[in-house]
Amino acid sequence: MWEKVVRSGKDAGCAGVHQLKGIIAQMFLGQYQHNLDDKGRLMIPARYRDLLAAGAFITQGFDRCLMVMTDAYFQDVYARINGMNMADPTARMLRRLILSNAYPVEVDKVGRILLPTNLREFLAVTNGELVVAGQGEYFEVWAPADWKTQMDKVQDMEANEQRFATLDFSKNAV
Repeated sequence: MWEKVVRSGKDAGCAGVHQLKGIIAQMFLGQYQHNLDDKGRLMIPARYRDLLAAGAFITQGFDRCLMVMTDAYFQDVYARINGMNMADPTARMLRRLILSNAYPVEVDKVGRILLPTNLREFLAVTNGELVVAGQGEYFEVWAPADWKTQMDKVQDMEANEQRFATLDFSKNAV
C-alpha cells in the first residue's frame, strides 16, 4: 500500500523518467535544412551545437551521407573498429571508410562547421542546401535528392512490413 518515496518526496519511479528525459536531451533528433556556403561551411542546428561543444568528428557515412559524431561517440566507434580482426578484409574496408575520411571539426562562433573538400565531393555538392538528420548518437548530412530517396524508402509501407516484422517493440522487449 505504501510506495517507496525518494528523498525529494517524489515517487521513486519518477527517477527513471527524469533520467530518460536527460538522455533524450543529449540526442541528435529531427531533420533540418541548412545551407552550405561557398567556403564549404555548414550551419549546424542550434539544438545540436551544445552537444558538439566538447569536440566532434565528421566522416564518410553509409548510404552516401556524412556522419558527424561527438568526440566521445567517435572514440567508441574507433575502439570497436580497432578491436576488429585486421586479417578480415571487411574490417579493413570499414576501417578505411571511417578512419581515412575522419576529420575533427569545431563549431565556429556563428554555428558552422567546415566540411572537408573530399567529403563535399563525396556528397557531390559544392554549396547550396543540405539536410541535417539526427540519428540519436550522431547526425547525418545529406544532399537533398539522396535524402529524398532515403525517405521514400522509409515511407514504403509494403517494404516496411517485411523490413520491420522481426523487430520487437513490445514494452517487455525494451
